[in-house]
Amino acid sequence: MTHTYLRTALLAGILLAAAAPAHAQLVTPAEKAYQAQMMADTLYIRQHYTKTEYQIPMRDGRKLYTIVYAPNDADKVKYPIMLNRTPYAVGPYGPGTYKKVLGPSSTMMRDGYIFAYQDVRGRYMSEGEFMDMRPEKDTHNGKNDIDEGTDTFDTIAWLLKNGPKNNGRVGQWGISYPGFYTAAGLLSRHPALKAASPQAPIADWFWDDFHHNGAFFLPHAFNFYASFGLPRPTPTPTGNPGFKHGTPDGYDFFLKMGPLKNADARYYKGQVAFWKDLMSHPNYDQFWQERNLRPHLKNLNKGTAILTVGGFNDAEDLFGALEIYKSIERQNPGQRNGLVMGPWVHGGWARGLGELVGNVDYGPSPSQYYQTEIEAPFFKANLKDGKPAATPEATVFESGTNRWRTFDAWPPKEAKEEVLYFQPNGMISFEKPASGAEFDQYLSDPAHPVPSNENMATGMTKEYMTDDQRFASRRPDVLTYQTNVLTEDMTLAGPIQALLQVATTGTDADWVVKIIDVYPNDTPDNPRLLPNVRLGGYQQMVRSEVMRGRFRNSFEKPEAFVPGQVTAVPFTVQDLCHTFRKGHRLMVQVQSTWFPMVDRNPQTFVPNIFEADEKDFQTATHRLYHSPQHASQLTLKVL
Repeated sequence: MTHTYLRTALLAGILLAAAAPAHAQLVTPAEKAYQAQMMADTLYIRQHYTKTEYQIPMRDGRKLYTIVYAPNDADKVKYPIMLNRTPYAVGPYGPGTYKKVLGPSSTMMRDGYIFAYQDVRGRYMSEGEFMDMRPEKDTHNGKNDIDEGTDTFDTIAWLLKNGPKNNGRVGQWGISYPGFYTAAGLLSRHPALKAASPQAPIADWFWDDFHHNGAFFLPHAFNFYASFGLPRPTPTPTGNPGFKHGTPDGYDFFLKMGPLKNADARYYKGQVAFWKDLMSHPNYDQFWQERNLRPHLKNLNKGTAILTVGGFNDAEDLFGALEIYKSIERQNPGQRNGLVMGPWVHGGWARGLGELVGNVDYGPSPSQYYQTEIEAPFFKANLKDGKPAATPEATVFESGTNRWRTFDAWPPKEAKEEVLYFQPNGMISFEKPASGAEFDQYLSDPAHPVPSNENMATGMTKEYMTDDQRFASRRPDVLTYQTNVLTEDMTLAGPIQALLQVATTGTDADWVVKIIDVYPNDTPDNPRLLPNVRLGGYQQMVRSEVMRGRFRNSFEKPEAFVPGQVTAVPFTVQDLCHTFRKGHRLMVQVQSTWFPMVDRNPQTFVPNIFEADEKDFQTATHRLYHSPQHASQLTLKVL
């Protein structure tokens, strides 16, 4: 049995989302076999690959540090090149030291490729200045007019000519930030780039990772930039230490930090340049628009096959995977462009078995299926066989039933739109609301925000997207609505369009919508549950999203709420593919705080919300309307 393995170059990005659960879970025989395979792979690399280190010159004269692992028989057999460009270090550096893992998977490492890993401009051992999500340019005037597309082009051209002997074909892959570099690498339009797989790519940082509809994902950004954002004046093989919170209680730490502007004054001390950029640009202004990769993904090389990969439980870059795929599809008719979406956490398709997220079991090794049946054949067909792979347009894992499905489009063309209406008495149904109470209301207090989960953690936990929500449904500042017990299976596939009709006594507010699968009370437990967890009545979150209400009409020009006035707040809840089984219920929770995962809205309109003072944080009463005149609703895509 073949398994994937952890990739050292990506550990920095992956571990940011991977705050460990409070208790270990049962280790299965399959997981023990996986660990043994990892050890065997490490030995295989030393026996079958030769490592060489290069300084590759770019057109402006800067040199990018690149480590190449070539099969020992590369002088006899011409292999294709697999390129990974990363800001997370390509080490270990120096002769005689080897990576413990190579390539996207164990399968591909053993199939034989030339693996080239590059520190991007300004990171670790590469020269030049690093820029977060460096803006791409549609035209380049002169040798000093560079971006990630030109750096990718120059790297490919140099490796083909000066690197190990090769077959003239290049593939590129990467997860998270390296996924962004893979998507940006498409803009090199180098004719030798025959296959590219952006995996969990960052697409636009106003929507991805650190922002969701303008709301700020506080611990994720704070923890990341406390290390990643520190200056690197000269090339170095070492990184920065992570932040020490001094407590395991992130809720308490970030609440005591107070208004967001205290973060720099108390902890960063002016050392993190990009944090200052974040705080100076709360709206979707030119700064963020320049870092939106999507408009540039047009007129791509038709000879490049593309496979975008993401996880439905990716706490970091779900938006990026879906949007990169959709943007390429929309702007490049006829492009060989595929999508794979599995049940994974961030990078979960390339590490571990992908069977378990929190307390939710997805069946035997979705990751192995992807690696052996989708990813390896994709690269082999395009880089070794030189012919298009027979890859479906969209290969998607359907949770609830735990099965893979293929579609000729995503979202599926056969999915029908149906509207789910909020109702009085905690109900939600496909019938329009009639008589009864016109609204539900709750008091939202920024000093006592709703916890984002019931476990103690200082970061955004990787399994929060499947967490049991019973703790939240018991809060008076969380509205809970649910269907009757379902009499047949119901499958949702694609995005959800939320339209909340709300009013507030304040002048600003956030709105969080959570889509939840409520298990029957007699659901049996399984031996892989975390301690003290029972599946009877489990409220599994299957999708969630937050909307910063000030951006309801424009993300560029925020607007205050008029106190007491019923106001429409529309937003998109990201795609899912999930079956609510017969005997289950569909639940929706609505709340206005989600802490510490999302920073606290002061509920008083402040032009730059990140500059709010303590006095700006006020309690407010929020209403959610469900009357015939003001019908709050969710538009679903139902298979």
